Amino acid sequence: MMRSDRFSSAKIQLTVLLSLLMVAAVWYASADTVQKPASALHLTQAQWQLTNGSGMTPPSPIIDSKSLPTAWQTVALPLALPIALLRQAKSGTVSNADTSITWLRLSLADLHDQAAPLAIYASRIKTDGSIAVYADGHLIHRAQQQGPLWNSTRTPLWIVLEKDSAGSSPKEILIRLEHSAKSQVAMSSVWVGSVDALRSRYSVRQWLQQELPAMLSAAFLAVGIFALFVWFRRRHDIAYLLFFSLAAASFLRGLHFYVSFPIANNWFAWLTVNSLFWLVITVHFYLRLLHGNPLIWLSRILTGLTVLIAILTLPALAVLPNTPKVTPLIYVIAAMMGAAVALIGGLNVWRRSQDGQLVAIGVGICTLFGVTDWLLQNNFISPEALYLGSYANAVACTIFGIVMYRRYLDAILEVELLNASLAHRLQVREAELELSYQRLREIELQQQISDERQRLMQDMHDGLGSSLISAIRSVDRHDISNSKVSQILKDCLDDLKLTIDSLEPVAADLLLLLATLRFRLEPRLEGTGIVLLWEVQELPTLTWLDPSSALHILRIVQESIANILRHSQASEVRLSTAVVSDGMANGVEVTVADNGKGFDVAKALDAVAGRGLHNQQRRARALDGRVSWNSNPAGTRFTLWLPLQRIPT
Repeated sequence: MMRSDRFSSAKIQLTVLLSLLMVAAVWYASADTVQKPASALHLTQAQWQLTNGSGMTPPSPIIDSKSLPTAWQTVALPLALPIALLRQAKSGTVSNADTSITWLRLSLADLHDQAAPLAIYASRIKTDGSIAVYADGHLIHRAQQQGPLWNSTRTPLWIVLEKDSAGSSPKEILIRLEHSAKSQVAMSSVWVGSVDALRSRYSVRQWLQQELPAMLSAAFLAVGIFALFVWFRRRHDIAYLLFFSLAAASFLRGLHFYVSFPIANNWFAWLTVNSLFWLVITVHFYLRLLHGNPLIWLSRILTGLTVLIAILTLPALAVLPNTPKVTPLIYVIAAMMGAAVALIGGLNVWRRSQDGQLVAIGVGICTLFGVTDWLLQNNFISPEALYLGSYANAVACTIFGIVMYRRYLDAILEVELLNASLAHRLQVREAELELSYQRLREIELQQQISDERQRLMQDMHDGLGSSLISAIRSVDRHDISNSKVSQILKDCLDDLKLTIDSLEPVAADLLLLLATLRFRLEPRLEGTGIVLLWEVQELPTLTWLDPSSALHILRIVQESIANILRHSQASEVRLSTAVVSDGMANGVEVTVADNGKGFDVAKALDAVAGRGLHNQQRRARALDGRVSWNSNPAGTRFTLWLPLQRIPT
């Protein structure tokens, strides 16, 4: 646990350090004092004066600075005139006739003529009206304002100068800044030099102030949309919805940094101002989710202020007719709300949630960024500084990305632990099932042995036992000859051998079973002078042929051959096999034919002594087969039909 706490503390410190390094790197990269180009003139002084205007009017295409009043004052650049925020908030809108014009005159006397094209670059010009730039009295640049939230404060000034007909560079630059009477302008220092020397400086500033924040904001929104789709599938996890809300509010908040939105200025002001409050309250609810403390009183205060500001600034109600000018004061409320959320939320999560610590620190950093932007926007710090609020998206995306990443890893770890637990339980269950299966196999094997033992005992009792009992009784009555006793004992021996042969594995092969019978009977047949003709052919496999069925077949064929030996007086026996089909079922036939004197089949079946024929029929029926006899004075033909497939019973 100690190592985990130390690791989490190190991550928090690393997050803060990276944020500070990012701020320092951005600030340093945007500073206009870094590496002055050799072919450029850095203007840090200008002449300034203020004149009254008559409404927002378009600039004249030609103007001579000498025609202006002579009340020029020398000022240092960058210029950030102090703003009276309360007086500005009470002023009318920029469409009123009470306007002013700030003039800045820059001398290019120290600029040497150059063959390369010249450019004018300034990192920032701040005004709520139009901007016009003159070179030697001729209008060369004009930016018409559509309202106080025009993004000139975030768009660097970049003008490529054209030389006059004599090929000389301009000697004077005049800048006209139109604005409402009670507001103030700001102006960074100005660079004049070759296009090649200044383009990289302009490109870096443009990328840092507009392009990079736009990419960061779009990336944050994309991740937020992904979180929204995750929430659609996991409605119980409100953190994903809050993450999307945070990304959406952050995106709306940053629009004024790099977008000229095609809507009315008052509505644009309402959207960007209120999105800041939505952002603060979303972070509050996220922190509340992490530390588990409802903080109902704080939630009510934040929600009430958010709703109140939204109503007061709503253009349709016109409660505050000069919302853009009141915005700096409204931002003070937002900063206080953000600081309260960071402080109170941080105190509640500090010992409860490492993720909450990161979020609280992130809220504090973003609040500091917002305070810096407020100071820059209201001329309390140099206009050459960079707006850091646009990088709050990067901080928020990083911190909340870490939180969601940790939640993702925790979810994976939980799944892995669950899978490991399930695998262990499955392994234990498999072991139990294997043990049960082994026991069942042992029981089944014991049952099979018992059944087989019972079957053999029953078969030996009906066959071998019955023959021996009959022989013993005959010997006891002294009414049987020695040759008859010998014959009975030989039959009993053959019967015992057949019983043993039925236990041999035959792999469902009827030919192998018959070959075993031939091996047993052929010596006996040869001893009686009877020739055995073996005419068997390949047969299909009988899948149902087990030891019990094999014994039935052996006894059926044995009984047929025994009858030939006892009664037929034949000189040859022919055993053959064939595959037959009677139209209803396919099967195989085993035929035993002799050339003896024959017998009356019907009479033999009706006689009491014909028990052997009835046994053949009974055994054949047990195999779903049948037997038949065809006998005449020329010989007897016995046929055993067996099915290829048996229906399980």
